[in-house]
Amino acid sequence: MHIPVLKKEVLEYLNPKPNENFVDATIGFGGHTSVILERNKPKGKVLGIEADHEFCKLVKKEFSEKPYQAEIRERFILVNDSYINLKEIVKKYKFQPLKGILFDLGMSSWHLKESGRGFSFQKNEPLDMRYNQKNLETAERILNYRSFFEIEKILREYGEEEFSQKIAGNIVATRKLKPIRTTSQLVEIVKKSVPFWYRKQKRHFATFTFQALRIEVNDELNNLEKSLPQTLDVLAKGGRLVIISFHSLEDRIVKNFFLSKESYELDILTKKPVIPTNQEVKINPSSRSAKLRAAVKK
Repeated sequence: MHIPVLKKEVLEYLNPKPNENFVDATIGFGGHTSVILERNKPKGKVLGIEADHEFCKLVKKEFSEKPYQAEIRERFILVNDSYINLKEIVKKYKFQPLKGILFDLGMSSWHLKESGRGFSFQKNEPLDMRYNQKNLETAERILNYRSFFEIEKILREYGEEEFSQKIAGNIVATRKLKPIRTTSQLVEIVKKSVPFWYRKQKRHFATFTFQALRIEVNDELNNLEKSLPQTLDVLAKGGRLVIISFHSLEDRIVKNFFLSKESYELDILTKKPVIPTNQEVKINPSSRSAKLRAAVKK
């Protein structure tokens, strides 16, 4: 069962009202969209964006099987695209006035557990890590063809990995003997690159390496930086922007964007990021690192 993160808080800060239109820029399985559609009826709409073509088909099926599908069919639009094209998508679907935009930047459980693309260090899968299968870059290509310096920089900057040099060095040494093609190979390389105490922590020792590669493959941070200014072009006056991030690099981008626009375009609603309650973390452990920031367009 999919559990949307910070559902109560999203509704509080997005504040959907009857007949208002919203964009869910990272729709996932539609948990947030479903509750917004409950609040903005009878004529309010939600435009959901999903970059992964295969996952988009699953989301469409999910909504087609909901018991109230007949009631929401005319109020829900699903677009297979990336939020990097937010302004263009809103214009194409004439989706204005727009009263709110939601970004939930967390990875879906489907990508981790069912996609077979190597997002998880707990399964032996090909090192793909692409959300959009049309992209040429994969984790395998990065590991086998990028230089030591490039790989070390990715691990250090995007994973904030303290043993980035040792891991990058062992990646380069390993690929000289045999191409690195699977997640299990990568996990073993990381394992022999870090000290014993690092391997025994609660957090898996390969977490930051996998995070860094996923970010690089999908250009996640650059896409976020490019898409945030577009929200100001499409939001109506009084429209709300709610963003849920899951690691410090994303949260820093969001925080800096809010502060850079604060004086003339945005009123910040969250002085500090909103985090899940202990009860929510207990029910949904994947929410533990979530941080929500919200602002309203002046």
